[in-house]
Amino acid sequence: MASKDLRIHLSKNHNLIKICLGVSALLIIILVIVLLIFTIFKPRNPTVSVHPLHLEHFQLLSPNSSIAPLGLVITIENPNYASFKHGNCSGYVKYRGIVIAEAPFGARSYPARSTTNVTTTADIETAKLINDPNFWSDIAGGVFNLTSEAKISGKVSMIKIIRLKAKIYLSCGISLNITAVNATSSCMSKLKL
Repeated sequence: MASKDLRIHLSKNHNLIKICLGVSALLIIILVIVLLIFTIFKPRNPTVSVHPLHLEHFQLLSPNSSIAPLGLVITIENPNYASFKHGNCSGYVKYRGIVIAEAPFGARSYPARSTTNVTTTADIETAKLINDPNFWSDIAGGVFNLTSEAKISGKVSMIKIIRLKAKIYLSCGISLNITAVNATSSCMSKLKL
């Protein structure tokens, strides 16, 4: 009778050991996945640059129009292991804090670890510029500084399994050198999940 009780007791301990090993293995797998997400797959901010197009043809003060179209190429480098997708949205161009143009962005996807060029046009409202007392001194100095801002809401997709809502905040300074007919830009971006 005692040997039968001992076998039952050992059998229960054996099952308990299997359960403990299984739970331990599962916890180790979860820990490794979490570490991978927070190290290798850690979300990084995209790198953005803005390049005005055809500045030699840009007519800021055309007598026949109250709008001066400024073509823009926005280069977005996605360093993440996740793709980003958004619907239609807009960015805004400002002169000394006043919105002078809207730049529309159509729905688009940015693949993981890739660089994408987005072309858009900002229709600058010249009346808003003319009414600013600083505008004429900036033009006389040969440099015209603008800022642009955008908030892009979309979804991040990693390995086609994990999908999260995300927002990208963009802020750029654009300096148009009217004399040399060139431009420089400096951008900051922030990705929030």
